[in-house]
Amino acid sequence: MKKFLFGGLICFLSLSQPVLSQTESSSQKICPTELEPAINTLINRPQFQHSRWGILIETLTQGRTLYNRDSQYYFIPASTVKLLTTAAAFQKLSANFRIRTSVYGDNQGNIYIVGRGDPSLTETQLKDLAQQLKNKGISQINQLIAVDGYFTGSPIHSSWQWEDIQSGYGAPINSLILNQNSLDLILSPQGVGQPLKVTWVRPEQATGWTVENQTKTVNKNEPEFVDIGRDLSKPIIRVSGQLRVGAEPEPVYAAVVEPTENFIQVFKQVLLNSGIQVLQTSIAANFSYPPEELAFVESPPLSELIKTLNSESNNVFAESLLRTLGVQNSRSDSVESGLKEIQLMLTRLGVNPQGYYLVDGSGLSQNNLVTPLALVQTLRLMAGSPVTELYQNSLPVAGISGTLKGRFQDSSAVGIVQAKTGTLTGVSSLAGYISPPDYQPLVFSIMINQTHLPTTELRKAIDEIVLLLTRLKSCP
Repeated sequence: MKKFLFGGLICFLSLSQPVLSQTESSSQKICPTELEPAINTLINRPQFQHSRWGILIETLTQGRTLYNRDSQYYFIPASTVKLLTTAAAFQKLSANFRIRTSVYGDNQGNIYIVGRGDPSLTETQLKDLAQQLKNKGISQINQLIAVDGYFTGSPIHSSWQWEDIQSGYGAPINSLILNQNSLDLILSPQGVGQPLKVTWVRPEQATGWTVENQTKTVNKNEPEFVDIGRDLSKPIIRVSGQLRVGAEPEPVYAAVVEPTENFIQVFKQVLLNSGIQVLQTSIAANFSYPPEELAFVESPPLSELIKTLNSESNNVFAESLLRTLGVQNSRSDSVESGLKEIQLMLTRLGVNPQGYYLVDGSGLSQNNLVTPLALVQTLRLMAGSPVTELYQNSLPVAGISGTLKGRFQDSSAVGIVQAKTGTLTGVSSLAGYISPPDYQPLVFSIMINQTHLPTTELRKAIDEIVLLLTRLKSCP
């Protein structure tokens, strides 16, 4: 089953066999001189006559251009923005950089939990903190204070779509992130005609929520899709769509309403379960706390965070990392200062700052603009950096991992294409590296904008181009 993110709608489409191009049916190799007419034939098909293509394909080491279509112009990049965000993070921070969450105490019996935007934090780490406090002999907390002022500015970007901020992939970004600030549900098919069974992954999250279930189980020959939304003024989650009878359960995610309040209430319960009494709770926006650190946990190293970010196209990780870059040198708006830091780091790397205009770190905004040339520049320069292996290996691998696991199945691209995907309404993109078996390594960026076509058709066309590249051979 393939999952497609199309605006705020998560669609699941089962395919009986992989979608392969006509050219893929032949193993015939092609010369570089044959590449341009082959790609032109593909992108000039009638269905693309009103769409915009931006393509740049070059050899990785020599920088020889094999194909160029409007690569110097701006396109909406979707999640290929993450290539820029993570490249800047590797430049600014060490691969072993970790995000620390600390607990401080004062002599009045108050405990301060101080977050610094660790997007990987779960109840497991909270239990660790509670055990550390218990080991110090703490059995009662007069006031548990959540200090949520490390990141400044709005937790939700003003240009994100309404439907996106209801979903887990558009969750708010604050200093105290827990379970990626999402409410996790599982939808399971039942008998034909019956609604899908809705199960909370963490049952304790269900308290106070009403689920409006407008789903149904359908026959095996009917299409599958699911949609999840959240009322922004009332504790109501709405699920709709359909799954086939006998199909595997599907996870869906809604964004929490008040992430800091959610965090402190969960931590309070963890403390109570550990035998530590909590008399009161409160939230402090001012980033101040006593000097004595009583306990702490740390995130995995930056290299692992970036691997999750790029491989799974994780927006929460990307937006947290953007803000982390911002607070390194400034206490002003974390997003704005983070964007300035990305530009500074990429310019130092050698990427032309005129090649992109960013408003977020994840690519969720339709206001981001990037040229295919800027992405190719970034990919090439990172391939020559000290962290080239970590950066390249953070990308999904065709037919094997991440967001490319379900693409290129049983094709010549499996295992030799490492690339970042991008999808928004009317936008599809792919950028990364290819190692053709009979040709030198390539770097590429492919974008299509301004289209009404479904995501499946856009990806099919992009994949056909990539499959052409895997068949390249050296010719006299």
